[in-house]
Amino acid sequence: MDPKDIRTLRILEKFEQDHLPSQRDLARELNISLGLVNSFVKRLATKGYFKITHTPKNRLKYILTPKGVAEKTRLTYAYIQLSYKFYKDARRKLQKIFFDLQKQGVRKIIFYGAGDLAEIAYVSLQETNIELMAVVDDMKAGNTFLGLKIQEPAKLAVLPFDRILVTAVNSNERILDKIAARGISHQWVMQIQ
Repeated sequence: MDPKDIRTLRILEKFEQDHLPSQRDLARELNISLGLVNSFVKRLATKGYFKITHTPKNRLKYILTPKGVAEKTRLTYAYIQLSYKFYKDARRKLQKIFFDLQKQGVRKIIFYGAGDLAEIAYVSLQETNIELMAVVDDMKAGNTFLGLKIQEPAKLAVLPFDRILVTAVNSNERILDKIAARGISHQWVMQIQ
């Protein structure tokens, strides 16, 4: 499933809701330009996925057609398949990583990154006697992750750990640089390959 299909799915999902966002809101939510959203909307309307009507106050209303509902269903199914494959692959890799760490005597770990991959890592970690000491994420510091307060990278210097596992999906080089800037050798840091 390519990014274009994911954007199409998100747009069709939004158009199915009662409260429709503006194209500007869609652009912000999808992190793409307003012109690209406009292009997507025109292309999807041309394909017959929805009809565009005018409402009072010079607003546009998008009504999903049966063809649009069918496309949304197809894309949702493909997205679920992709997500399930990601989950299975991540679980398999993480189980191996945690099994190897356990054999090496590792007992305390920190996750760097508090997203979906960290949640899968947490589930996999429950099959071991390794303890999650903290979750670090510079963008989400102060929030909670499965009951733990997410820490900022500066806390790495005082947190107890045997290994740090990078559980962020993107920006791994930037994260490795931040960890190194804290005086922590790369030998204590693991990435999911």
